[in-house]
Amino acid sequence: MEAQTLRGKAAVAGVGETTYYRRGASPDPETALALQAIIRAAQNAGLNPKDIDGFVSLREDDTEHWDLAASLGVKDLRFSARPWGGGGGAGAGATAIAAAAIATGQARRVAVFRAISQKRHRHGQGSQAPTVSGWMALHAPYGELSPAQLYAPKIRRFMHDHGVNGEALRAIALAANRHAQANPRALMYGKPLTAADYDAARFIVEPLRLYDCCLESDGAAAMIIVSPEEARDGPNRPCFIVGAAMGSGHRNAAGAFGSPEFGESHFGSVAPRLWAMAKVSPAEVDVAQCYDHFTGGVLMSLVDHGLVAAEAVNAFFTVENLSAPGGRLPLNTSGGNLAEAHIHGVSLQVEAVRQVWGQSTSQVENVALSLSIAGSMTFMASSVLFGSEETVN
Repeated sequence: MEAQTLRGKAAVAGVGETTYYRRGASPDPETALALQAIIRAAQNAGLNPKDIDGFVSLREDDTEHWDLAASLGVKDLRFSARPWGGGGGAGAGATAIAAAAIATGQARRVAVFRAISQKRHRHGQGSQAPTVSGWMALHAPYGELSPAQLYAPKIRRFMHDHGVNGEALRAIALAANRHAQANPRALMYGKPLTAADYDAARFIVEPLRLYDCCLESDGAAAMIIVSPEEARDGPNRPCFIVGAAMGSGHRNAAGAFGSPEFGESHFGSVAPRLWAMAKVSPAEVDVAQCYDHFTGGVLMSLVDHGLVAAEAVNAFFTVENLSAPGGRLPLNTSGGNLAEAHIHGVSLQVEAVRQVWGQSTSQVENVALSLSIAGSMTFMASSVLFGSEETVN
């Protein structure tokens, strides 16, 4: 019996984004932002938005799919889904679900999107609930309320266990900012960051300084997933889903301190399935877009994906190695969550697709495999590998 796989069974036909704003500054609510991004993605794919017949978004998105269908004039809504898991950990999982819908004939044109408007709720703020229950009861009594407070101990453990120094964190922040200077869409465009700026910044939660923490943004990003045949007929070079995987490690739902994998990014079971489906090795990846809500999570994620050995982190993570076009592993070439915008990782997938198309503002030459890692240290972890047609043939 032939193994079931998503490899080469679906492709990205178009991508779209809104203007990105600082937290709370968007003039539009989430649904309007989602519509803008989806319409632009459809136009980029050469499609009429009315012909979209499926939507996949993240669990925390407030936009209802039937509202989008009505607003766009969708003729036949055939598929709708949201992967479980908070934050951006399910971002690549959303693409995996959309690809599965295409591969199994449940839909023909699926929009994957995330829209954020933080006028009412600030994602980076600590819990405002008067009581706590479940996994937060393990953290709140000790003052661990915000995402930075929750994840810093895991990063500290990883750094301690593997002798990682703060210069590795700084390299990630500086490389992201360097790429943002070439990207007019980025919120940090025109605002270069120096090593001295980084070192002088205040600690948020040790070992994380201000520039180790992602932006708080409003905006939306979207992709249109279609069959390979339809992608080949579109205006863009086909960008195939080569592999996709999502899941959760042992006892991750118990929170950081309940997990036996405390100093890891929770990709221990996900990454091997990604490579097995893709039938490629980590060494073949040309460029990576890694969810950088915090720089320390990037270190852990790339190690868990086999892109760098833990004992080699200090030597590997330099600005030169992480910079396009000629670095050993160009990373977050749009600026990422740290310097472009934090749209829960869907914008990172858009950049991964652009690299395959040769359309990035910090383009790597001859990209055949473009990796997007969604989330790090989150309950749900997911990754997707995009590639050229030559890769899947």
